Amino acid sequence: MYHEKPGIKNTEKTLEVVFQYAKRRDIKNIVIASTTGYTAEKVLEKYANEGLNIVVVTHNTGFSEEGYQEFSEDIRRRLIKSGIKVLTGTMVLRSLGTAIRELTGYSEQDLVANTLRMFSQGIKVCVEIVAMAADSGLIPFSDVIAIAGTGKGADTACVIRANSSNRLFKIKVREIIIKPKEF
Repeated sequence: MYHEKPGIKNTEKTLEVVFQYAKRRDIKNIVIASTTGYTAEKVLEKYANEGLNIVVVTHNTGFSEEGYQEFSEDIRRRLIKSGIKVLTGTMVLRSLGTAIRELTGYSEQDLVANTLRMFSQGIKVCVEIVAMAADSGLIPFSDVIAIAGTGKGADTACVIRANSSNRLFKIKVREIIIKPKEF
């Protein structure tokens, strides 16, 4: 399935398609990227009681500004209270690559990230958040659904065979469920 254009306006449709897909395919683990809490709040409103292992992955503290956490603390508390896990950690394809690039002008992580962006920004983020959730022990090393977006909101989802970041090339994008045609 495709969205005509990327962006936040696709969030509710993406979530609807994904949670229906998860039910049909009996996939119990869903990993969701959420920067400020917008997408996470949409999940909390409609899908918190589905009996699934839902992991929301946020940006690391200091992503946009030194010492600042973009994700709403209020939404974090409500998610945890509802049984949804929240992971704030180092972004596999950004943080180290950014540090190396600042010193050398080049990073291997840039190559991997840009290759994944050939499919879309959302696909890159889906792979990244699955690696982060697997590294943290919050999801099994099996097929999971990852949800991410282009900028804000959610417009991309795929089935990914999870693995840890130190085995990045064992992570497999098995199926793209939904993404924007243009990105």
